[in-house]
Amino acid sequence: MTRLWLVRHGPTHATGMVGWSDLPADLSDTDALARLNAHLPADAPVVSSDLTRAVTTADALSPRRRLPHDRDWRELNFGRWELRRWDEVEDQARARAFWDDPGDTCPPGGESWNALTARVTAAIDRLAAHPEVIVVAHFGPILAALQLAEGLTPAAAFTHRIEPLSVTCLDLGPAPRAMAINHRP
Repeated sequence: MTRLWLVRHGPTHATGMVGWSDLPADLSDTDALARLNAHLPADAPVVSSDLTRAVTTADALSPRRRLPHDRDWRELNFGRWELRRWDEVEDQARARAFWDDPGDTCPPGGESWNALTARVTAAIDRLAAHPEVIVVAHFGPILAALQLAEGLTPAAAFTHRIEPLSVTCLDLGPAPRAMAINHRP
């Protein structure tokens, strides 16, 4: 069994859809980081997405053994919708389909929910040798992992909030389950 401690990176304060843009995280809330650090297992290794906001958040969880960054933990690729607000997307029908019925619909030049879930599945499989791992990632990959662990539909996974610097803890054994979702230590 592997226990994943999924941490969402610190806030970016962006107002649009942030996927693969390499924005920094605001890590000025040192009290929140101290509580987060105290809540996580001290001897679990840390892996993060390769995007700066995840890398710097993972660096704030030291001193822990770091595993190489993993691109498969990146946020959803929003393609031409990147950094746009919902109301700025030209094709509203496509945008509605993307969010209301997540699956194979994708933003122009981006990726679908199903493609993201496949990436996250591969990333999780690579961590199976570890009993516990702290993963610093993004909203989409954390929801995809939750969907896999709980056997949820994509739409059901989307009903969960995943706040910056929150922890979602998943046990991925013979009977996978969520131990905590969006926990703010």
